[in-house]
Amino acid sequence: MRRTVQIPVGIQSLFGTLDENLKLLESALRVTTQLHDDHLSIEGETAQVDRAVRILNEYNQLVREGRHMNHSDVKAMIRVATEDPKTTLRQVLEPGAPARARVFGKKTVTPKSSNQRQYMESIEKNDMVFAVGPGGTGKTYLAVAMAVSALLTKQVSRIILVRPAVEAGERLGFLPGTLQQKIDPYMRPLYDALYDMLDADKLERFLEKGIVEVAPLAFMRGRTLNDSFVILDEAQNTTSEQMKMFLTRLGFNSKAVITGDITQIDLPAGRRSGLVEALEVVGGIEGIAFVNFNERDVVRHNLVQQIIKAYEEFGGGEVRRTAPAENGRTEPVK
Repeated sequence: MRRTVQIPVGIQSLFGTLDENLKLLESALRVTTQLHDDHLSIEGETAQVDRAVRILNEYNQLVREGRHMNHSDVKAMIRVATEDPKTTLRQVLEPGAPARARVFGKKTVTPKSSNQRQYMESIEKNDMVFAVGPGGTGKTYLAVAMAVSALLTKQVSRIILVRPAVEAGERLGFLPGTLQQKIDPYMRPLYDALYDMLDADKLERFLEKGIVEVAPLAFMRGRTLNDSFVILDEAQNTTSEQMKMFLTRLGFNSKAVITGDITQIDLPAGRRSGLVEALEVVGGIEGIAFVNFNERDVVRHNLVQQIIKAYEEFGGGEVRRTAPAENGRTEPVK
């Protein structure tokens, strides 16, 4: 089957650098395209051609409405729309009828895969979300973005970001300086995400007033966290006791997001990861959502996807750990 689509004004954004967006559309939907003067012809199986035409027509409509999108935004939208036939480009740009609009400070944040979209929607709909998968899939960054949105739209009154202070093979305990200076290296990724979302002056004020708090997990003991958006990052490095302590801190009108990569556990030999245990213990509790990321969700350099896949294949003979699916049953974490 062959159909044609009118080419809009924003052709550069649509095609992307070296036509990468067009190539993504072709490979994902198994169609071929050919550019003519003012239109694009698409050939392939009828159903796939119809999907490609729908996506391009949706893009044309967004351009006519005055939407300005760079080629990376378009690539993300095409990627999500081709992965999930039910998702439109508009749904990627605009949340699916949440209670409140998303506001991300100085950034515009859009999901770059269907799992990222599911993750953002799960955070909106649930008070507790577990996100498990390799680095570079946006687990921490999107959680911080949703926390900033919740704070700026007054859904919560503070953000609390915590990490277990476990060295990833290095020994930092003998560094000179105050306790805070010793802790900062562990917390730097969280600060980086915050500075990406908020102006430096505003973030400094939030930190000074305690509206935004970045602290080691050990500092959470004995606290009850009300009206807060709490993120536990690098949760694979928690002990069983630490994870139970954290999960029972949640107070009224609060959300908790727990992120981790169970292939990157830095605990001493013989200590079981609190994240791995928690996935088994709370997997059947209604109201807790679980999102499993894999190498296809990686939004770093293209080589990172291939490296993650290569390591998975290299360790293919090892025992696979599992994480609960949406229905509470366990399934392999890719």
